[in-house]
Amino acid sequence: MQLNKMIDHTKLGANVAQGQIDTLIAEAKQYDFKSVCVNPIWVSYAKKELKNTDVLVCTVIGFPHGTHAKEVKHFEALEAVKAGADELDMVINVHALKSHDDAWVYKDIKGVVDAGQGRTVKVILETCYLSPEEIVRGCKIAVQAGAHFVKTSTGFGTYGARIEDVKLMKDTVKDHAEVKASGGVRTYVDALAMIEAGATRIGTSNGVDIVSKKEKKNDSNTTY
Repeated sequence: MQLNKMIDHTKLGANVAQGQIDTLIAEAKQYDFKSVCVNPIWVSYAKKELKNTDVLVCTVIGFPHGTHAKEVKHFEALEAVKAGADELDMVINVHALKSHDDAWVYKDIKGVVDAGQGRTVKVILETCYLSPEEIVRGCKIAVQAGAHFVKTSTGFGTYGARIEDVKLMKDTVKDHAEVKASGGVRTYVDALAMIEAGATRIGTSNGVDIVSKKEKKNDSNTTY
């Protein structure tokens, strides 16, 4: 297992300065993470700085509440692709899902998938607001709309990834999509628990700590 290649190294706050993005990019290069996940304004800059590496650029769509009109999310995704985004993490319309407007949720996701033109699309369910039944329904709609991943959280909700939610999501999507655990995954033990539950991608701003602690555990011949 290449844990570093399962990490989306993330910096998505509202007050992120260029220096913090530079640090994020430098760390991603050093530890060879799967991607950096940044707000749309940083996509073209990150793409340029990561040239000649295999670190991808991931960005967010409809972030953080998912309440943008679906046409706006489609346009935002198109612009992100133009700027160089390799992966798109979109937030669903939680209200529509909870209101059983599954057609809206499908069109919302499909619009971003279409705009992505084959790029990896991860659908953020924001599980902290959903019942188990709603999580299952959201996962099924995401698969039907052609999404590549379902994702637990934005990291801005009332709580982030939980093992039971990751298991439920994986049991629902099976081999039709992958699961990304995001929100509150801060340590190597946290990351390993999410992977054992079925996640194949981890979204975290603590990637360096996670990988460093993994290396320390391996150095001490501890098996997990």
